[in-house]
Amino acid sequence: MNILEIRNFSFSYPDQEKRALTEISLDIKEGTLNVICGRSGCGKSTLLRQMKSVLAPHGERKGMIFYKGKPLAELDHRTQSKDIGFVMQNPDNQIVTDKVWHELAFGLESLGYDNATIRLRVAEMASYFGIHSWFYREVKELSGGQKQLLNLAAIMAMHPSLLILDEPTSQLDPIAASDFLETVKKINRDIGTTVIITEHRLQDIIPFADKVFVMDQGKLITEGTPGKIGLELKRREHGMFLSMPVPMQIFASVDSELACPLTVSDGRMWMQEYLNLHPEVVRGREIREAQAEETQNRKQGKNKKEKPAIEVKEVWFRYEKESADVIRDLSFQVKKGEFYAVVGGNGTGKSTTLSLLCRIRAPYRGKIILDGQDIRKFSDRELYNGYLGVLPQNPQSLFLKKTVLEDLYSVIGGKKEKTSPEYPINMKKEKAIEGIVSLTHLEGLLERHPYDLSGGEQQRLALAKVLLLRPKILLMDEPTKGMDAEYKEELGEILKKLQQHGITIFMISHDVEFVAEYADRVGLFFEGNIVTNKETREFFAGNSFYTTAANRMARQFFPGAVTGRDVVKCLKGRN
Repeated sequence: MNILEIRNFSFSYPDQEKRALTEISLDIKEGTLNVICGRSGCGKSTLLRQMKSVLAPHGERKGMIFYKGKPLAELDHRTQSKDIGFVMQNPDNQIVTDKVWHELAFGLESLGYDNATIRLRVAEMASYFGIHSWFYREVKELSGGQKQLLNLAAIMAMHPSLLILDEPTSQLDPIAASDFLETVKKINRDIGTTVIITEHRLQDIIPFADKVFVMDQGKLITEGTPGKIGLELKRREHGMFLSMPVPMQIFASVDSELACPLTVSDGRMWMQEYLNLHPEVVRGREIREAQAEETQNRKQGKNKKEKPAIEVKEVWFRYEKESADVIRDLSFQVKKGEFYAVVGGNGTGKSTTLSLLCRIRAPYRGKIILDGQDIRKFSDRELYNGYLGVLPQNPQSLFLKKTVLEDLYSVIGGKKEKTSPEYPINMKKEKAIEGIVSLTHLEGLLERHPYDLSGGEQQRLALAKVLLLRPKILLMDEPTKGMDAEYKEELGEILKKLQQHGITIFMISHDVEFVAEYADRVGLFFEGNIVTNKETREFFAGNSFYTTAANRMARQFFPGAVTGRDVVKCLKGRN
Protein backbone atom coordinates (compact mmCIF):
# COMPACT_ATOMS: atom_id res chain seq x y z
CA MET A 1 0.00 0.00 0.00
CA ASN A 2 1.23 3.50 -0.86
CA ILE A 3 1.31 5.96 2.03
CA LEU A 4 2.14 8.89 -0.27
CA GLU A 5 1.43 9.44 -3.95
CA ILE A 6 2.47 12.44 -6.03
CA ARG A 7 0.89 12.90 -9.44
CA ASN A 8 2.15 15.33 -12.13
CA PHE A 9 3.12 17.89 -9.50
CA SER A 10 4.68 21.19 -10.58
CA PHE A 11 5.59 24.27 -8.53
CA SER A 12 6.88 27.78 -9.26
CA TYR A 13 8.06 30.40 -6.78
CA PRO A 14 6.43 33.86 -7.11
CA ASP A 15 7.74 35.98 -10.00
CA GLN A 16 9.92 33.14 -11.30
CA GLU A 17 9.57 31.98 -14.90
CA LYS A 18 11.45 28.73 -14.34
CA ARG A 19 9.61 26.03 -12.40
CA ALA A 20 11.24 24.73 -9.20
CA LEU A 21 9.44 21.38 -9.73
CA THR A 22 8.20 19.98 -13.04
CA GLU A 23 5.74 17.11 -13.50
CA ILE A 24 6.90 15.07 -10.49
CA SER A 25 5.20 11.69 -10.07
CA LEU A 26 6.27 9.13 -7.47
CA ASP A 27 4.90 6.54 -5.04
CA ILE A 28 6.11 5.92 -1.49
CA LYS A 29 5.22 2.50 -0.07
CA GLU A 30 4.23 2.22 3.56
CA GLY A 31 7.03 1.06 5.89
CA THR A 32 9.88 1.75 3.44
CA LEU A 33 13.03 3.89 3.69
CA ASN A 34 13.33 6.25 0.72
CA VAL A 35 16.19 8.57 -0.27
CA ILE A 36 15.70 11.60 -2.52
CA CYS A 37 18.99 12.93 -3.86
CA GLY A 38 20.25 15.37 -6.45
CA ARG A 39 22.47 18.37 -7.02
CA SER A 40 22.16 21.47 -4.83
CA GLY A 41 19.15 23.49 -6.00
CA CYS A 42 17.51 20.59 -7.86
CA GLY A 43 14.27 21.00 -5.86
CA LYS A 44 14.66 18.35 -3.14
CA SER A 45 13.81 20.59 -0.19
CA THR A 46 11.00 22.29 -2.14
CA LEU A 47 9.48 18.87 -2.86
CA LEU A 48 9.72 17.72 0.76
CA ARG A 49 8.01 20.87 2.03
CA GLN A 50 5.08 20.20 -0.30
CA MET A 51 4.47 16.99 1.64
CA LYS A 52 3.32 18.96 4.70
CA SER A 53 0.91 21.82 3.95
CA VAL A 54 1.99 24.14 6.76
CA LEU A 55 5.60 24.09 5.48
CA ALA A 56 4.81 24.42 1.76
CA PRO A 57 6.31 27.63 0.32
CA HIS A 58 4.13 30.24 -1.33
CA GLY A 59 3.82 29.93 -5.09
CA GLU A 60 1.89 28.41 -7.98
CA ARG A 61 1.30 24.65 -7.85
CA LYS A 62 -0.30 22.14 -10.19
CA GLY A 63 -0.95 18.44 -9.76
CA MET A 64 -1.94 16.42 -6.69
CA ILE A 65 -0.38 14.93 -3.57
CA PHE A 66 -2.26 12.10 -1.82
CA TYR A 67 -1.69 10.87 1.74
CA LYS A 68 -3.16 7.43 2.39
CA GLY A 69 -5.38 7.87 -0.64
CA LYS A 70 -6.78 11.28 0.34
CA PRO A 71 -5.73 14.66 -1.10
CA LEU A 72 -3.16 16.14 1.27
CA ALA A 73 -4.77 19.60 0.98
CA GLU A 74 -7.98 18.20 2.52
CA LEU A 75 -6.24 16.92 5.67
CA ASP A 76 -6.61 19.24 8.65
CA HIS A 77 -3.51 20.60 10.44
CA ARG A 78 -4.02 18.37 13.49
CA THR A 79 -3.97 15.21 11.40
CA GLN A 80 -0.90 16.37 9.47
CA SER A 81 0.89 17.38 12.69
CA LYS A 82 0.23 13.98 14.23
CA ASP A 83 0.78 11.75 11.19
CA ILE A 84 3.57 13.55 9.28
CA GLY A 85 6.79 14.38 11.13
CA PHE A 86 9.35 16.75 9.62
CA VAL A 87 13.00 17.25 10.69
CA MET A 88 14.72 20.34 9.26
CA GLN A 89 18.37 20.98 8.36
CA ASN A 90 19.13 23.36 11.21
CA PRO A 91 18.04 22.02 14.64
CA ASP A 92 17.90 25.53 16.12
CA ASN A 93 15.14 26.48 13.65
CA GLN A 94 12.85 23.80 15.06
CA ILE A 95 13.38 23.84 18.83
CA VAL A 96 10.79 26.02 20.59
CA THR A 97 11.29 25.50 24.35
CA ASP A 98 14.13 25.99 26.83
CA LYS A 99 14.44 22.54 28.41
CA VAL A 100 14.83 19.05 26.95
CA TRP A 101 11.81 17.53 28.68
CA HIS A 102 9.67 20.55 27.71
CA GLU A 103 10.59 20.00 24.05
CA LEU A 104 9.66 16.32 24.20
CA ALA A 105 6.24 17.18 25.64
CA PHE A 106 5.49 20.28 23.55
CA GLY A 107 3.96 18.57 20.49
CA LEU A 108 1.81 16.27 22.60
CA GLU A 109 0.56 19.20 24.70
CA SER A 110 -0.30 21.12 21.51
CA LEU A 111 -2.39 18.18 20.30
CA GLY A 112 -4.30 18.10 23.60
CA TYR A 113 -3.18 14.74 25.03
CA ASP A 114 -3.84 14.10 28.73
CA ASN A 115 -1.01 14.23 31.27
CA ALA A 116 -0.78 10.46 31.72
CA THR A 117 -0.30 9.89 27.98
CA ILE A 118 2.25 12.72 27.74
CA ARG A 119 4.28 11.33 30.69
CA LEU A 120 4.26 7.83 29.19
CA ARG A 121 5.32 8.89 25.70
CA VAL A 122 7.98 11.31 26.93
CA ALA A 123 9.48 8.58 29.13
CA GLU A 124 9.31 6.11 26.26
CA MET A 125 11.09 8.45 23.83
CA ALA A 126 13.73 9.53 26.36
CA SER A 127 14.60 5.86 26.95
CA TYR A 128 14.47 4.82 23.29
CA PHE A 129 16.73 7.68 22.15
CA GLY A 130 19.08 7.59 25.15
CA ILE A 131 18.06 11.07 26.27
CA HIS A 132 17.49 10.21 29.93
CA SER A 133 21.05 11.24 30.90
CA TRP A 134 20.41 14.84 29.73
CA PHE A 135 16.63 14.89 30.25
CA TYR A 136 16.60 17.95 32.56
CA ARG A 137 19.29 20.00 30.80
CA GLU A 138 18.80 23.36 29.13
CA VAL A 139 18.54 23.11 25.34
CA LYS A 140 21.23 25.78 24.89
CA GLU A 141 23.73 23.46 26.61
CA LEU A 142 23.30 20.70 24.02
CA SER A 143 25.63 19.91 21.12
CA GLY A 144 24.37 20.03 17.54
CA GLY A 145 23.98 16.25 17.45
CA GLN A 146 21.99 16.23 20.69
CA LYS A 147 19.70 19.00 19.44
CA GLN A 148 18.94 17.13 16.23
CA LEU A 149 18.31 13.91 18.18
CA LEU A 150 15.96 15.86 20.46
CA ASN A 151 14.05 17.17 17.42
CA LEU A 152 13.67 13.62 16.15
CA ALA A 153 12.55 12.29 19.54
CA ALA A 154 9.99 15.10 19.99
CA ILE A 155 8.47 14.25 16.60
CA MET A 156 8.48 10.50 17.21
CA ALA A 157 6.64 11.06 20.53
CA MET A 158 3.57 11.88 18.40
CA HIS A 159 3.86 8.46 16.70
CA PRO A 160 3.84 9.69 13.08
CA SER A 161 3.23 7.28 10.22
CA LEU A 162 5.50 9.26 7.87
CA LEU A 163 8.85 10.79 8.87
CA ILE A 164 10.41 13.36 6.50
CA LEU A 165 14.00 14.52 7.04
CA ASP A 166 15.58 17.37 5.06
CA GLU A 167 19.38 16.94 5.23
CA PRO A 168 19.26 16.35 9.00
CA THR A 169 23.03 15.76 9.39
CA SER A 170 24.27 18.90 7.60
CA GLN A 171 25.30 20.50 10.94
CA LEU A 172 26.79 17.34 12.49
CA ASP A 173 30.30 15.90 12.70
CA PRO A 174 30.89 12.52 10.96
CA ILE A 175 30.46 10.38 14.08
CA ALA A 176 27.32 12.22 15.28
CA ALA A 177 25.92 12.08 11.73
CA SER A 178 26.52 8.35 11.50
CA ASP A 179 24.85 7.80 14.90
CA PHE A 180 21.86 9.93 13.89
CA LEU A 181 21.34 8.05 10.62
CA GLU A 182 21.63 4.74 12.48
CA THR A 183 18.76 5.93 14.67
CA VAL A 184 16.70 6.80 11.58
CA LYS A 185 17.32 3.33 10.16
CA LYS A 186 16.35 1.80 13.51
CA ILE A 187 13.07 3.74 13.56
CA ASN A 188 12.24 2.44 10.11
CA ARG A 189 13.31 -1.12 10.89
CA ASP A 190 11.93 -1.53 14.44
CA ILE A 191 8.85 0.69 14.48
CA GLY A 192 7.90 0.47 10.80
CA THR A 193 7.70 4.24 10.29
CA THR A 194 7.91 5.23 6.63
CA VAL A 195 10.97 7.43 6.04
CA ILE A 196 11.70 9.97 3.28
CA ILE A 197 15.10 11.61 3.58
CA THR A 198 17.23 13.96 1.52
CA GLU A 199 20.91 13.76 2.36
CA HIS A 200 24.27 14.69 0.85
CA ARG A 201 26.04 12.12 3.05
CA LEU A 202 24.74 9.22 1.01
CA GLN A 203 27.54 6.94 2.23
CA ASP A 204 25.72 6.12 5.47
CA ILE A 205 22.11 5.94 4.28
CA ILE A 206 21.78 4.94 0.61
CA PRO A 207 22.94 1.30 1.03
CA PHE A 208 19.99 0.72 3.37
CA ALA A 209 17.32 2.42 1.26
CA ASP A 210 14.46 0.45 -0.25
CA LYS A 211 14.22 3.01 -3.06
CA VAL A 212 16.26 5.94 -4.32
CA PHE A 213 14.85 8.87 -6.31
CA VAL A 214 17.25 11.10 -8.25
CA MET A 215 16.26 14.67 -9.15
CA ASP A 216 17.85 17.14 -11.53
CA GLN A 217 16.67 20.68 -12.36
CA GLY A 218 13.28 20.16 -10.71
CA LYS A 219 12.57 16.85 -12.45
CA LEU A 220 12.64 13.24 -11.33
CA ILE A 221 15.12 11.62 -13.72
CA THR A 222 15.35 8.05 -12.39
CA GLU A 223 14.32 5.83 -9.49
CA GLY A 224 15.12 2.33 -8.27
CA THR A 225 17.18 0.29 -5.81
CA PRO A 226 20.54 1.73 -4.68
CA GLY A 227 22.66 -0.62 -6.78
CA LYS A 228 20.67 -0.03 -9.95
CA ILE A 229 20.64 3.74 -9.43
CA GLY A 230 24.40 3.89 -9.01
CA LEU A 231 25.10 1.93 -12.17
CA GLU A 232 22.49 3.91 -14.11
CA LEU A 233 24.10 7.24 -13.10
CA LYS A 234 27.50 5.84 -14.10
CA ARG A 235 26.12 4.75 -17.48
CA ARG A 236 24.68 8.24 -18.06
CA GLU A 237 27.93 9.84 -16.86
CA HIS A 238 25.77 11.98 -14.59
CA GLY A 239 27.45 14.23 -12.01
CA MET A 240 25.38 12.73 -9.18
CA PHE A 241 27.44 9.54 -9.47
CA LEU A 242 30.14 11.40 -7.49
CA SER A 243 27.73 11.41 -4.53
CA MET A 244 27.24 7.64 -4.55
CA PRO A 245 28.97 5.54 -1.84
CA VAL A 246 32.75 5.31 -2.33
CA PRO A 247 32.77 1.48 -2.64
CA MET A 248 30.37 1.80 -5.57
CA GLN A 249 32.53 4.48 -7.21
CA ILE A 250 35.66 2.34 -6.85
CA PHE A 251 33.83 -0.69 -8.25
CA ALA A 252 32.65 1.31 -11.28
CA SER A 253 36.19 2.51 -12.03
CA VAL A 254 37.63 -0.98 -12.67
CA ASP A 255 36.53 -3.94 -14.76
CA SER A 256 34.79 -6.43 -12.47
CA GLU A 257 32.12 -9.08 -12.92
CA LEU A 258 31.55 -9.31 -9.17
CA ALA A 259 28.51 -7.88 -7.37
CA CYS A 260 28.59 -4.12 -6.79
CA PRO A 261 29.44 -3.25 -3.13
CA LEU A 262 27.44 -0.55 -1.33
CA THR A 263 28.93 -0.46 2.16
CA VAL A 264 32.52 -0.31 3.43
CA SER A 265 32.14 -3.86 4.73
CA ASP A 266 30.90 -5.06 1.31
CA GLY A 267 33.77 -3.14 -0.26
CA ARG A 268 36.41 -4.97 1.80
CA MET A 269 35.01 -8.36 0.78
CA TRP A 270 34.74 -7.27 -2.86
CA MET A 271 38.33 -6.02 -2.84
CA GLN A 272 39.61 -9.29 -1.39
CA GLU A 273 37.84 -11.24 -4.14
CA TYR A 274 39.03 -8.79 -6.81
CA LEU A 275 42.66 -9.10 -5.69
CA ASN A 276 42.39 -12.91 -5.63
CA LEU A 277 41.25 -12.76 -9.25
CA HIS A 278 43.95 -10.22 -10.19
CA PRO A 279 47.26 -11.32 -8.64
CA GLU A 280 49.10 -8.92 -10.95
CA VAL A 281 48.01 -6.01 -8.71
CA VAL A 282 50.87 -5.13 -6.36
CA ARG A 283 49.69 -5.91 -2.81
CA GLY A 284 50.37 -3.17 -0.27
CA ARG A 285 51.36 -0.74 -3.02
CA GLU A 286 51.60 2.86 -1.76
CA ILE A 287 50.82 5.94 -3.81
CA ARG A 288 54.50 6.62 -4.36
CA GLU A 289 54.08 9.64 -6.61
CA ALA A 290 51.77 11.40 -4.17
CA GLN A 291 53.99 10.61 -1.19
CA ALA A 292 57.09 11.85 -3.01
CA GLU A 293 55.31 15.08 -3.89
CA GLU A 294 54.14 15.57 -0.29
CA THR A 295 57.67 14.91 1.01
CA GLN A 296 59.04 17.52 -1.39
CA ASN A 297 56.38 20.03 -0.31
CA ARG A 298 57.25 19.48 3.35
CA LYS A 299 60.92 20.09 2.62
CA GLN A 300 60.12 23.26 0.75
CA GLY A 301 57.92 24.41 3.64
CA LYS A 302 60.71 23.85 6.13
CA ASN A 303 63.14 25.84 4.01
CA LYS A 304 60.90 28.91 4.00
CA LYS A 305 62.11 31.58 6.41
CA GLU A 306 59.08 33.84 6.10
CA LYS A 307 56.73 34.35 9.01
CA PRO A 308 53.57 32.22 9.14
CA ALA A 309 50.29 33.75 7.93
CA ILE A 310 48.50 32.70 11.13
CA GLU A 311 50.16 32.06 14.47
CA VAL A 312 48.18 31.22 17.62
CA LYS A 313 50.20 31.25 20.85
CA GLU A 314 48.93 29.75 24.14
CA VAL A 315 45.37 31.08 23.70
CA TRP A 316 42.70 30.65 26.38
CA PHE A 317 39.05 31.69 26.08
CA ARG A 318 35.80 31.37 28.03
CA TYR A 319 32.40 32.90 27.28
CA GLU A 320 31.73 34.11 30.83
CA LYS A 321 34.04 34.92 33.71
CA GLU A 322 32.86 32.07 35.90
CA SER A 323 32.28 29.52 33.11
CA ALA A 324 34.62 26.73 31.99
CA ASP A 325 37.31 27.40 29.40
CA VAL A 326 36.21 26.62 25.85
CA ILE A 327 39.70 27.12 24.36
CA ARG A 328 42.59 25.78 26.43
CA ASP A 329 46.24 26.66 25.79
CA LEU A 330 45.76 26.53 22.01
CA SER A 331 48.87 26.93 19.83
CA PHE A 332 49.33 26.30 16.11
CA GLN A 333 50.69 27.87 12.91
CA VAL A 334 49.41 28.11 9.34
CA LYS A 335 51.97 28.83 6.63
CA LYS A 336 51.42 31.39 3.90
CA GLY A 337 49.56 29.90 0.96
CA GLU A 338 48.71 26.75 2.91
CA PHE A 339 45.32 25.03 3.08
CA TYR A 340 44.94 24.05 6.74
CA ALA A 341 41.83 22.13 7.84
CA VAL A 342 40.50 21.45 11.34
CA VAL A 343 38.19 18.51 12.07
CA GLY A 344 36.60 17.33 15.31
CA GLY A 345 33.31 16.73 17.08
CA ASN A 346 30.52 19.23 17.69
CA GLY A 347 31.13 21.45 20.70
CA THR A 348 34.91 20.99 20.90
CA GLY A 349 35.73 24.66 20.21
CA LYS A 350 36.39 24.79 16.47
CA SER A 351 33.93 27.57 15.59
CA THR A 352 34.98 29.51 18.71
CA THR A 353 38.56 29.39 17.42
CA LEU A 354 37.46 30.82 14.08
CA SER A 355 35.64 33.64 15.90
CA LEU A 356 38.91 34.44 17.69
CA LEU A 357 40.85 34.44 14.42
CA CYS A 358 38.47 36.99 12.89
CA ARG A 359 38.42 39.08 16.12
CA ILE A 360 34.71 38.69 16.80
CA ARG A 361 35.86 37.49 20.22
CA ALA A 362 39.11 38.04 22.11
CA PRO A 363 41.09 35.58 24.26
CA TYR A 364 41.73 36.46 27.90
CA ARG A 365 45.24 35.01 27.62
CA GLY A 366 47.63 34.38 24.73
CA LYS A 367 48.23 36.00 21.35
CA ILE A 368 46.94 35.71 17.77
CA ILE A 369 49.40 36.98 15.15
CA LEU A 370 48.60 37.52 11.47
CA ASP A 371 51.58 38.01 9.12
CA GLY A 372 53.80 38.86 12.07
CA GLN A 373 51.46 41.48 13.56
CA ASP A 374 49.29 41.13 16.66
CA ILE A 375 45.63 40.95 15.56
CA ARG A 376 44.74 43.63 18.12
CA LYS A 377 46.86 46.21 16.27
CA PHE A 378 44.84 46.01 13.03
CA SER A 379 42.14 48.60 12.47
CA ASP A 380 38.74 47.23 11.39
CA ARG A 381 39.28 48.62 7.89
CA GLU A 382 42.71 46.99 7.58
CA LEU A 383 41.47 43.66 8.88
CA TYR A 384 38.22 43.21 6.97
CA ASN A 385 38.78 45.15 3.74
CA GLY A 386 40.94 42.95 1.54
CA TYR A 387 42.84 41.10 4.28
CA LEU A 388 40.56 38.66 6.10
CA GLY A 389 37.68 36.93 4.34
CA VAL A 390 35.27 35.08 6.65
CA LEU A 391 32.69 32.51 5.55
CA PRO A 392 30.53 31.77 8.63
CA GLN A 393 28.70 28.53 9.36
CA ASN A 394 25.33 30.21 8.75
CA PRO A 395 25.56 31.85 5.29
CA GLN A 396 22.29 33.77 5.86
CA SER A 397 24.13 36.05 8.28
CA LEU A 398 25.86 37.62 5.24
CA PHE A 399 22.72 38.34 3.22
CA LEU A 400 21.51 41.95 3.16
CA LYS A 401 19.43 42.53 0.02
CA LYS A 402 16.29 41.25 -1.68
CA THR A 403 18.00 39.63 -4.66
CA VAL A 404 21.23 37.71 -5.20
CA LEU A 405 22.49 40.32 -7.67
CA GLU A 406 21.87 43.23 -5.28
CA ASP A 407 23.60 41.30 -2.51
CA LEU A 408 26.70 40.82 -4.67
CA TYR A 409 26.83 44.50 -5.63
CA SER A 410 26.52 45.49 -1.96
CA VAL A 411 30.00 44.03 -1.36
CA ILE A 412 31.77 46.29 -3.84
CA GLY A 413 29.83 49.42 -2.95
CA GLY A 414 26.89 50.19 -5.16
CA LYS A 415 24.29 48.72 -7.42
CA LYS A 416 24.19 47.70 -11.04
CA GLU A 417 24.22 50.76 -13.27
CA LYS A 418 24.43 51.43 -17.00
CA THR A 419 27.97 51.17 -18.26
CA SER A 420 29.71 53.33 -20.83
CA PRO A 421 33.25 54.53 -21.61
CA GLU A 422 32.62 57.46 -19.26
CA TYR A 423 32.07 55.10 -16.32
CA PRO A 424 35.02 52.68 -16.22
CA ILE A 425 34.59 52.03 -12.47
CA ASN A 426 31.09 50.61 -13.05
CA MET A 427 32.43 48.49 -15.89
CA LYS A 428 35.03 47.07 -13.49
CA LYS A 429 32.27 46.28 -11.01
CA GLU A 430 30.23 44.48 -13.64
CA LYS A 431 33.26 42.46 -14.75
CA ALA A 432 33.97 41.49 -11.15
CA ILE A 433 30.36 40.39 -10.60
CA GLU A 434 30.26 38.46 -13.88
CA GLY A 435 33.49 36.67 -12.97
CA ILE A 436 32.39 35.68 -9.49
CA VAL A 437 28.93 34.57 -10.70
CA SER A 438 30.58 32.30 -13.26
CA LEU A 439 33.09 30.98 -10.73
CA THR A 440 30.45 30.08 -8.13
CA HIS A 441 27.74 29.00 -10.62
CA LEU A 442 25.08 31.50 -9.59
CA GLU A 443 23.76 32.01 -13.11
CA GLY A 444 19.97 31.79 -13.19
CA LEU A 445 19.70 32.72 -9.51
CA LEU A 446 20.46 36.45 -9.70
CA GLU A 447 16.85 37.63 -9.33
CA ARG A 448 15.99 35.17 -6.55
CA HIS A 449 15.78 36.22 -2.90
CA PRO A 450 18.81 34.79 -1.04
CA TYR A 451 16.53 33.12 1.53
CA ASP A 452 14.71 31.24 -1.27
CA LEU A 453 17.91 29.48 -2.33
CA SER A 454 18.76 25.92 -1.32
CA GLY A 455 21.36 25.33 1.40
CA GLY A 456 24.10 24.62 -1.16
CA GLU A 457 23.17 27.67 -3.25
CA GLN A 458 23.30 29.88 -0.15
CA GLN A 459 26.80 28.56 0.60
CA ARG A 460 27.90 29.47 -2.94
CA LEU A 461 26.43 32.97 -2.68
CA ALA A 462 28.16 33.54 0.68
CA LEU A 463 31.46 32.35 -0.80
CA ALA A 464 31.00 34.68 -3.79
CA LYS A 465 30.48 37.67 -1.46
CA VAL A 466 33.60 36.81 0.55
CA LEU A 467 35.78 36.32 -2.55
CA LEU A 468 34.69 39.69 -3.97
CA LEU A 469 36.66 41.26 -1.11
CA ARG A 470 39.86 39.63 -2.47
CA PRO A 471 41.13 38.44 0.94
CA LYS A 472 44.72 37.36 1.67
CA ILE A 473 43.54 34.96 4.39
CA LEU A 474 40.29 33.01 3.92
CA LEU A 475 38.58 31.62 7.05
CA MET A 476 35.76 29.14 6.37
CA ASP A 477 33.37 27.35 8.73
CA GLU A 478 31.74 24.31 7.09
CA PRO A 479 31.89 25.63 3.48
CA THR A 480 30.72 22.34 1.90
CA LYS A 481 27.56 22.09 4.03
CA GLY A 482 24.59 21.38 1.76
CA MET A 483 26.71 21.10 -1.39
CA ASP A 484 26.50 18.18 -3.79
CA ALA A 485 29.65 16.21 -4.63
CA GLU A 486 29.91 17.73 -8.10
CA TYR A 487 30.10 21.29 -6.82
CA LYS A 488 32.40 20.25 -3.95
CA GLU A 489 34.85 19.16 -6.62
CA GLU A 490 34.55 22.56 -8.28
CA LEU A 491 34.96 24.29 -4.89
CA GLY A 492 38.13 22.30 -4.34
CA GLU A 493 39.50 23.54 -7.67
CA ILE A 494 38.54 27.14 -6.75
CA LEU A 495 40.46 26.83 -3.49
CA LYS A 496 43.48 25.43 -5.35
CA LYS A 497 43.45 28.46 -7.65
CA LEU A 498 43.26 30.77 -4.63
CA GLN A 499 46.30 29.02 -3.16
CA GLN A 500 48.20 29.53 -6.40
CA HIS A 501 47.58 33.26 -5.95
CA GLY A 502 49.12 33.10 -2.46
CA ILE A 503 45.88 33.05 -0.44
CA THR A 504 46.06 31.21 2.90
CA ILE A 505 43.05 29.03 3.73
CA PHE A 506 41.92 27.99 7.21
CA MET A 507 38.87 25.71 7.16
CA ILE A 508 36.72 24.03 9.79
CA SER A 509 34.91 21.02 8.38
CA HIS A 510 33.02 17.82 9.15
CA ASP A 511 33.52 16.72 5.54
CA VAL A 512 36.50 14.37 5.88
CA GLU A 513 36.30 13.26 2.24
CA PHE A 514 36.69 16.87 1.03
CA VAL A 515 39.49 17.58 3.51
CA ALA A 516 41.36 14.42 2.48
CA GLU A 517 41.19 15.45 -1.16
CA TYR A 518 42.23 19.10 -0.93
CA ALA A 519 43.84 20.13 2.39
CA ASP A 520 47.62 20.33 2.91
CA ARG A 521 47.56 19.73 6.66
CA VAL A 522 44.90 18.63 9.14
CA GLY A 523 44.46 19.23 12.88
CA LEU A 524 42.11 17.29 15.15
CA PHE A 525 40.30 19.46 17.72
CA PHE A 526 39.37 17.98 21.09
CA GLU A 527 38.45 19.65 24.39
CA GLY A 528 39.50 23.14 23.30
CA ASN A 529 42.84 22.24 21.75
CA ILE A 530 44.44 20.68 18.68
CA VAL A 531 45.62 17.26 19.83
CA THR A 532 47.36 16.24 16.61
CA ASN A 533 48.61 18.11 13.56
CA LYS A 534 49.85 16.24 10.48
CA GLU A 535 50.10 16.29 6.69
CA THR A 536 46.77 15.17 5.21
CA ARG A 537 47.70 11.69 3.99
CA GLU A 538 49.56 10.83 7.18
CA PHE A 539 46.63 12.10 9.28
CA PHE A 540 43.90 10.06 7.60
CA ALA A 541 45.99 6.91 7.07
CA GLY A 542 46.64 6.79 10.82
CA ASN A 543 43.07 7.22 12.11
CA SER A 544 40.36 4.62 12.65
CA PHE A 545 37.28 6.84 13.00
CA TYR A 546 38.24 10.28 11.67
CA THR A 547 39.19 8.94 8.29
CA THR A 548 37.63 8.37 4.88
CA ALA A 549 35.43 5.54 3.65
CA ALA A 550 38.09 4.68 1.06
CA ASN A 551 40.76 4.28 3.75
CA ARG A 552 38.51 2.13 5.96
CA MET A 553 37.72 -0.03 2.95
CA ALA A 554 41.25 -0.50 1.61
CA ARG A 555 43.68 0.03 4.51
CA GLN A 556 44.51 -3.69 4.95
CA PHE A 557 45.54 -3.85 1.29
CA PHE A 558 46.77 -0.30 0.57
CA PRO A 559 47.51 1.47 3.90
CA GLY A 560 48.50 4.77 2.28
CA ALA A 561 45.32 5.17 0.20
CA VAL A 562 42.95 7.77 1.69
CA THR A 563 40.70 8.76 -1.24
CA GLY A 564 38.69 6.81 -3.80
CA ARG A 565 41.12 7.98 -6.48
CA ASP A 566 44.02 6.56 -4.46
CA VAL A 567 42.36 3.15 -4.22
CA VAL A 568 41.59 3.06 -7.95
CA LYS A 569 45.25 3.92 -8.72
CA CYS A 570 46.34 1.02 -6.53
CA LEU A 571 43.90 -1.42 -8.12
CA LYS A 572 45.10 -0.43 -11.57
CA GLY A 573 48.76 -0.78 -10.55
CA ARG A 574 50.59 -3.72 -12.09
CA ASN A 575 53.94 -5.47 -11.59
